Amino acid sequence: MTKNEIKSLHEQYLSGLKREKRFVRFFQGLIFILFFVAWESASRLHWIDPLIFSSPSKVWDLFIKKSLDGSLVANLGITVTETILGFLAGTLLGTLLAAILWWSPILSKILDPFLVILNAMPKVALGPILIVALGANMTSIVAMGTLVSVIITTIVVFTAFKEVDPNYVKVLQIFGATRFQSFKEAILPASFPTIISTLKVNVGLSWVGVIVGEFLTSSRGLGYMIIYGFQVFDFTLVFLSLLVIAVFATLMYQLVELLEKKLIKD
Repeated sequence: MTKNEIKSLHEQYLSGLKREKRFVRFFQGLIFILFFVAWESASRLHWIDPLIFSSPSKVWDLFIKKSLDGSLVANLGITVTETILGFLAGTLLGTLLAAILWWSPILSKILDPFLVILNAMPKVALGPILIVALGANMTSIVAMGTLVSVIITTIVVFTAFKEVDPNYVKVLQIFGATRFQSFKEAILPASFPTIISTLKVNVGLSWVGVIVGEFLTSSRGLGYMIIYGFQVFDFTLVFLSLLVIAVFATLMYQLVELLEKKLIKD
């Protein structure tokens, strides 16, 4: 096969990928538009109760109102800050714990059943305990966002560390590498795909933990807006908060995907 033929095949492959990407984006956008059109139509035609399910037009009007008076931006900023802190803390702490368990096989055997038990426990149920221990403030909310992701991160990343081909480590040890160097040069890089996948999961978990924390204790944030909306029977406010959460959770997910592409490229 000549170079021109190889180049032609490569161009055809890239062209096919672009067509597939456009195809996927088109139908994603179409589903998005149809959802809101169906929601608006059902509300206007009273196929659904507009008082309970609201409508996109009402949500949009409320979005403009809350944006102009600054309340939405203020509450959003608080929740996003708490979520990012919980996301980073849960991921970093979980990865650190996984590294410690990999470093000490004896410790990993001792703690393994406790990790399983902690993972099975409903983390949300510990919310009141965190509030009592840390106070009804941002610290307890960030702790909740951390708690819901740290154990699963530890288990998944530690499993990835253990499943790395031991021959990589043996080769490095032959050349005199220390255990830390083996971890840095072989174990950690080989586990990047799993760590990235864990980051994607932690995006959702962190939002859940923070919103639940705001349900329990906060007088600010999107979680508070949701609870307040239920209390005053303002379901448009509830839907607005949920849609804003969905948008910013998607943005965080996209940032993780950008990180994934950079790591793979490198």
